[in-house]
Amino acid sequence: MKDNFLFKLKFSNFLFIIVFILFYSCSSSKEEDSHAIKDELVEFKKTKIVEEYAVDPPPFTDGIFPCNDCHAYQEPNSKRRELVEWHDDITFSHDSDNRWCLDCHDVIERDSLRLANGKKLDFKESYKLCGQCHGEKYRDWKVGVHGKRTGEWNGKKHYLLCVSCHNPHTPKFKKLKPDPAPMKQEDIKLVTKPVNKVSDEDKK
Repeated sequence: MKDNFLFKLKFSNFLFIIVFILFYSCSSSKEEDSHAIKDELVEFKKTKIVEEYAVDPPPFTDGIFPCNDCHAYQEPNSKRRELVEWHDDITFSHDSDNRWCLDCHDVIERDSLRLANGKKLDFKESYKLCGQCHGEKYRDWKVGVHGKRTGEWNGKKHYLLCVSCHNPHTPKFKKLKPDPAPMKQEDIKLVTKPVNKVSDEDKK
């Protein structure tokens, strides 16, 4: 009787272990499947974002980019200063009391921009850099209210970058002299040609 009890106990433990292994293996495969689905969703979102903000290539100045062509041979200097040897042709008036070059350009990797949190950014994504300070304009740019956007109203859209219109170092547009207002309808006077009168002398 005792042996029969021990046999039942061992058999029930054995069944419990088998059920536990089967359950664990099924749940782990479900977890793997769920991770795979999450990864696919993340990739889909990334692709969607890239397509959503398809931008023109940045308008680089000829002979200036890539920056590392020159900066690779120079010691990085993060001290704020006035540039006198190189880039002295740049007029910087973009909140110049509080900002300077290395607030936007990366000190080591000069072919990259730099966000406030230190994350490096490609020049093609410069709108993210601008959006850190100009949140309202960034929001309007994304929906097509600010800046030029072309494409399909319910499909792919094509954006111009902020720097396609604004100089990043001096972004404010110069004041424009407005053209005169159009003439009002009531101010337009009909001009009639004068009738050529023949003088008495011409008749002779």
